[in-house]
Amino acid sequence: MGERTSNVQPADLGKALAQLQEVIHGRWQADPEASYTARLLTGPADQLLKKLVEEAAELAFAIKDNDHDHARYEAADLLYHFLVALERSGISTDELGGELAARFK
Repeated sequence: MGERTSNVQPADLGKALAQLQEVIHGRWQADPEASYTARLLTGPADQLLKKLVEEAAELAFAIKDNDHDHARYEAADLLYHFLVALERSGISTDELGGELAARFK
């Protein structure tokens, strides 16, 4: 587990995800030696997929342990790796939003 984030304040999740997606998209051009995100985008797919599964498990255990701060931290890690996986797969957040919206019609 990484170091827990301090001084977390409520923020708009949609805006935060959109900003993060923009940053992730911009990392395609970054040096993989200098950028973890670039390594995930351009390296072996299994590396990213293993990380995605790892973060999901860490979130599940934090929830099981009823550890609020740890669960929030792991949820953020999972969302980051999830967005990297979408980017790598060519699925935009708008496309995902359309998929979700179509399910509520």
